[in-house]
Amino acid sequence: MNLINIFITSILTQNIVLNKFLGICPFMGTSNKEKNAIGMGLATTIVIVLSSIVTYSIYNFVLIPTKTEYLKTIMFILVIASMVQILQMLLKKYFNDLYKSLGIYLPLITTNCAVLGITLLNVSNDYNFINMLVFSLGSSIGFILVIYIFSNIREKIEISNVPKHLKGYPIAFITAAIMSLIFSRYI
Repeated sequence: MNLINIFITSILTQNIVLNKFLGICPFMGTSNKEKNAIGMGLATTIVIVLSSIVTYSIYNFVLIPTKTEYLKTIMFILVIASMVQILQMLLKKYFNDLYKSLGIYLPLITTNCAVLGITLLNVSNDYNFINMLVFSLGSSIGFILVIYIFSNIREKIEISNVPKHLKGYPIAFITAAIMSLIFSRYI
């Protein structure tokens, strides 16, 4: 697969949220406001890209040579948790408003299955370093794109006349389902 194909596919038709259903918690939790969605998307992107680089290196230069590939999930979780801690400290120090607006969702990036899923997909797809980087960046951009679009739709829905029993999460899930159909079928 060429790089452009990996990049476009990971953003649109194989979107990590709408196709693989990974990262649903932050997708639903932080998409109520555009500012929160963009902040979460950017924070997740940083963690995904940095974690992918580190986990790729650990997997290929430590786990494979020592024949301990079975430890990859544990190692990857430790790397992701470390990256989130570093990001959390940096945001608290330099971008305190964003740090406060992300609230509980920032430390939850550690358990965001999209981050772990992308690092594991990099290994299972047997990508070389450049392909891994392109896939990770494309998946991250796909995450930002979807959460941004979804946050704008949710803001419009908030001021719309939605039946009482559909307000909140029910209409959000219906909207996400329609977005998933659009991304997987028509793009």
